[in-house]
Amino acid sequence: MEANQAAGAALGGAVLIISLIVLAIMLIPAIFYCLTLQKAMTRVSPENRAMGPGMVWLLFIPLFNIVWNFFVVLNLAKSLGAEFKKRNIPAEAEPAKGIGLAMCILACCGIIPVVNWFSGIATLVCWIIYWVKIAGFSGKLAAPAA
Repeated sequence: MEANQAAGAALGGAVLIISLIVLAIMLIPAIFYCLTLQKAMTRVSPENRAMGPGMVWLLFIPLFNIVWNFFVVLNLAKSLGAEFKKRNIPAEAEPAKGIGLAMCILACCGIIPVVNWFSGIATLVCWIIYWVKIAGFSGKLAAPAA
């Protein structure tokens, strides 16, 4: 009986370690994503910011992040648009708003059984595209004026 308990404890420990490794692997991209959003918002002048740069970190609150993501996308698009207009940088009125909203809506669909299998993949694709676009817009703001 003691051998079974020892084997069960070892298996439980292995599952815990694997779970922590998977969690860490999932958190690393999320941290870099929030850093990118924060950097983009920081590069926007304070008078054009629709929200504070540190507010993006609220995306780490489970369930709340589903709603908060809409606010981040909309406020970042509004802020970037105002900053580009102020600096006379050619860009759309609210940069990355469309793909950002698509990402948010697909993430909301992730709570619907069966639909979540398809929306999860689409959310991941939109998330990556949105992240790359925001990084590009942030790079435009960091570049010296021509």
